[in-house]
Amino acid sequence: TLLSAAVSFGCTALFAFYNGYLGLCFHSVWHGSICVFYLLLMVIRGIVLLDERRNRTRPEAQRHRCRRQTFLISSVVLLMLDLALIVPISMMTVLDRPVSMGLIPAIAMAAYTTWKITMASIHIARQRRRSGGNLLAAELRTVNFIDALVAILTLQNTLIMVNRAKADESAMLPVSAASSAVIYVVIVAITVRMLQKGLSETSGRRA
Repeated sequence: TLLSAAVSFGCTALFAFYNGYLGLCFHSVWHGSICVFYLLLMVIRGIVLLDERRNRTRPEAQRHRCRRQTFLISSVVLLMLDLALIVPISMMTVLDRPVSMGLIPAIAMAAYTTWKITMASIHIARQRRRSGGNLLAAELRTVNFIDALVAILTLQNTLIMVNRAKADESAMLPVSAASSAVIYVVIVAITVRMLQKGLSETSGRRA
């Protein structure tokens, strides 16, 4: 999980800076909001990876204490990430996202998104089979799953924008709004569930 998070950290940094560049050059609210989302993802992964690197030389008791502190800090960032998603998801809901790609890149994006959600689901399934384990690794798996859900939503919106016709635009608005709302509710529910479980484990270990 940590190795996968390290790779994802690099990819996330590239996405963040690329969207930030586009947002500044074209004064794009969409690219700016996506930049904020990826920056927050990068912060969460960076905090966890830095803490786990430092934990290599710490005693076991100190590792648990540092992980609890890091979990609380990263949880606040995760809540900010959920709030940051409101702007881009709202724009996707009303089909107000700028898209400049053809069908072939969209299909490639579909394959990448499928791989992403499959790997995230595998990691989540592994975590559910473990009663304990590394609290921060579990948080990384949750963050990866949220990232995959956002990728699904972005892919759906991209395919609609690439293939839409003016006559079909009004028909696609309800579909886009409904799916966007469902996915966002799932993201918030996953976040709340992870926070509840993490805080209960933290309280239990303190006791």
